[in-house]
Amino acid sequence: METKEQLSTLQSFSGKKFSDSVGHSIHARSLKIFQINVGKWCNQACRHCHVDASPIRTEMMDKATIDLCLDIIEKTPGIETVDITGGAPEGNPYFKDLVLGARKLGKRVMDRCNLTILEEPGYDWLYEFLASNQVEVVSSLPSFIESTTDNQRGKGVYQKSITALQKLNALGFGTKLPLNLVYNPNGLFLGSGQSVLEREYKETLQKKYGIVFNQLFCINNLPISRFLGALVRGGKFEMYMETLANAYNPATVEGLMCLDQISVGYDGSVYDCDFNQMLDLKSQNVKHLKDFDLQSYLGREIVVANHCYGCTAGAGSSCGGEIV
Repeated sequence: METKEQLSTLQSFSGKKFSDSVGHSIHARSLKIFQINVGKWCNQACRHCHVDASPIRTEMMDKATIDLCLDIIEKTPGIETVDITGGAPEGNPYFKDLVLGARKLGKRVMDRCNLTILEEPGYDWLYEFLASNQVEVVSSLPSFIESTTDNQRGKGVYQKSITALQKLNALGFGTKLPLNLVYNPNGLFLGSGQSVLEREYKETLQKKYGIVFNQLFCINNLPISRFLGALVRGGKFEMYMETLANAYNPATVEGLMCLDQISVGYDGSVYDCDFNQMLDLKSQNVKHLKDFDLQSYLGREIVVANHCYGCTAGAGSSCGGEIV
C-alpha cells in the first residue's frame, strides 16, 4: 500500500480516534536515543515488516548522511544511545563507519539484527566486529517454535537464527555482552505478558539449544505497511483496530519512545519514531538533519495518528518492549 493509502485507511477507522482517546497533545521530553534507519534493503521479506524491506529495495543511507548523523550525535551530549535499524542495517556499506564513529564518541550502540544476515555469504565478519565493539545486539525471533517463525519470516529462517544465536553466545553475547530478542505476535492479538513469555523463551531455548539471552522485548504489530495491507485484504482492519483501541492504556503515554528520541530516515529526514517514518509523517519544527536545531526539536508536538494505538494498547509497546 502507498503511504497516502495507508494514512487514508487508518483515518477511516470507525472507532474513536487516537487523538481523542489521549485527550491532549503530546510533547517531546528529551533527546536520549538517536535512531537511524540506514536503508530498506534486507535479505528477508517478512510478512509483518513495517518497513516493507526486502532484497529488492535499493534505498540506502549514504556516507554524507552517516557523517551528518555522527556530527549531530557528537554535538548533542544528552544522546546516550545510537539505535541502528533497517532493513538489515548491516547491509549498508557504511555500517562499520557508523558503529565505529558512535563507539568512539562513547555511545551505547544497538544493532537491530535479523540474525540470518550473520549467516549470509560475505557477512561472517559481523560476529567478531559486533563483539569487539561491544555492540548490543537486538534480534528478532517471532517464536521459539520453528513453524511459527518460518511462517512469518520465511522457510529456514528459524534454523539460521538458532545457529546465529549459538555463535553469538560463543562470543559472550547473552552473558558478557548484551543480547536481547524481539517477539511480535503472529496474529490479530496483543502479546501476552512480557515477563511470562520471556521465561518461556529462556527455558525453551536453553533446554533445546543451550542458548542464553538477556531480555525479551514484546512489540505489538503496528497497522502499517505489509501488516496493514494484509489486514485490509483479509477484511480484518476494523477488527484489529478495535482490539488496539479497546486496549488503550493511558498509563503508557508517559513511557512512549517518541518523547525521548529522534528517528532518522535513510535520506536524512526526521521523524518522531520509526513507525511515523514509514508513513512519511515528518516531525514538527525539524524536517531534515541539515536543519537540525536541538531546542527547536525539543519544542515540538509529537505527530500522532490512529496507528499510535499500537504503542499504547495493553502494557504498551516500544522498541524496548513493554512500557508499563
